[in-house]
Amino acid sequence: MKLIVLTGIPGSGSTTVLKKSLEEVDYIHLNYGDVMTEIAIDEGVVENRDQLRKLSPDVQKNIQKRAAAKIKENSKSENVIVDTHCTIATPSGFLPGLPQWVLEELKPDTFILVEAYPDEIMMRRASDETRDRDNEMYNDIKLHQEMNRAASMAYATITGATVKILENHNNQLDVIVNQMIEVLK
Repeated sequence: MKLIVLTGIPGSGSTTVLKKSLEEVDYIHLNYGDVMTEIAIDEGVVENRDQLRKLSPDVQKNIQKRAAAKIKENSKSENVIVDTHCTIATPSGFLPGLPQWVLEELKPDTFILVEAYPDEIMMRRASDETRDRDNEMYNDIKLHQEMNRAASMAYATITGATVKILENHNNQLDVIVNQMIEVLK
């Protein structure tokens, strides 16, 4: 069984690509934050996902580690693709989306990064009225994708996983979905 980590900055289209690809392959989809939330709610430490970030760092770290172990356990009997953030842009800099204690539990086979041109991402974000996204400029988006590339290679060094970058350009959904399916086979 395979364990794949899928990432893409907001507006890259990673969710759209994932949903379309899952129509063609036998994988279960898990969102890392949803698994963390489920654990925290079951323990009674939060009532909703937004409360996770208000927990103490030690409690968050423990929940992150247990979520990784739960996802890894699922991958023993089923192919799993976990949707998460490779890096998180904050006002004080970038945070790793998958710290070492998570990677050591998760041990994925492949990291897939979905990318697009920064101007495509800017336009997608501007036209998406269903989300309240940060208003990042071209260079900010470019930097975030570069940070994801660097972080994913560091993650691969720790885990022995491969890294695949898929480009999701406008009006080419079928192309990237076919590429994604090839990686997932």
